[in-house]
Amino acid sequence: MRFVLIAGPTASGKSALALALARRLGSAVVNADASQVYADLRILTARPGAGEAGETRHELYGHVDAAEPYAVGRWLSDVHSVLNSLRTGADAIYPQPGGRPAQAHQSANVPIIVGGTGLYFEGLTRGLVDIPEIPEDIRAKWRAAAPADLHPELARRDPVMAARLRPSDPQRLARALEVLDATGRSLADWQQDLAAPLIDPEDALRMVLSPERAALRERIARRLDAMIGEGAVEEAARLDARGLDPALPAMKALGVRPFAAARRGDLTLDEAVERTRLATGRYAKRQSTWFRNRMADWLHVAPEEALDVALREIEERGIAEPTNRHPGRRVSAEPGSQAGQGDLPDDDPGSRCARPG
Repeated sequence: MRFVLIAGPTASGKSALALALARRLGSAVVNADASQVYADLRILTARPGAGEAGETRHELYGHVDAAEPYAVGRWLSDVHSVLNSLRTGADAIYPQPGGRPAQAHQSANVPIIVGGTGLYFEGLTRGLVDIPEIPEDIRAKWRAAAPADLHPELARRDPVMAARLRPSDPQRLARALEVLDATGRSLADWQQDLAAPLIDPEDALRMVLSPERAALRERIARRLDAMIGEGAVEEAARLDARGLDPALPAMKALGVRPFAAARRGDLTLDEAVERTRLATGRYAKRQSTWFRNRMADWLHVAPEEALDVALREIEERGIAEPTNRHPGRRVSAEPGSQAGQGDLPDDDPGSRCARPG
């Protein structure tokens, strides 16, 4: 089986590109975004709806309740199940947009895996360290520790791992200490025991959408406006009303806290929008840094050129044979537009398309 993998920062047009390709290739679209897995967060995560998805098979969208913690290990297990169902020609195994059925014939071609969570793609193509579950008391101990104490403690007990981590990175320092306490082994040792990846990178077209910074800021602002009109405040309020642990990943999704606060009257709507806009911009910057540093061997393209580049690369590499190609059709990259009318990209010397190496 061959694959198309599409990564990029939030609001860069990934879903639109994936859907445009899926319609041409007769493919399934598989989610690789850590927030779009949650059933409670359709609007705030810009998850494809029934109208956008049409008849295209979608997997791993909205299949997890917000009360459940969900991380890369479970995602890889879910992806494994999805890929097996695609290989055997089975029907969709997870809920489809709008609750409609999706038949096996709709995904007979190359799967398209799309999202903004770099760690998911890293585990998918490089393998994942199979560390045992950390007991909650150990995890809580190190998450509650003073950040300034973490690096000295790790340096004392595990100098090899301490040398790899910055003193200003308390999350990773706490992770290294909790693994050491729970397993008696350094995280550096565990990292040498990678499980085999589900996808060989050579079997996939791997693309990162890389919009200009100013253009991405405009996309984020327009998408926020569209979310407000679709009911983002109400969605955040419904999730807030469940009284879930604020440490759960779903409760940390962009927009949940400020929009819930606006609904309670603790913030004005304008204040909530501004906080969400700034947080989204910071998050997009972190994503872009990850993709640039950790996925340098992927094909980095401008969003407006991506569809043309992808179709050409798919054809040249023999990854798939388009079943519904429309050479003259262009697709709008505007945030808030239907996902099926998304971004489109070109690989001439004057284009902003960076090939690795």
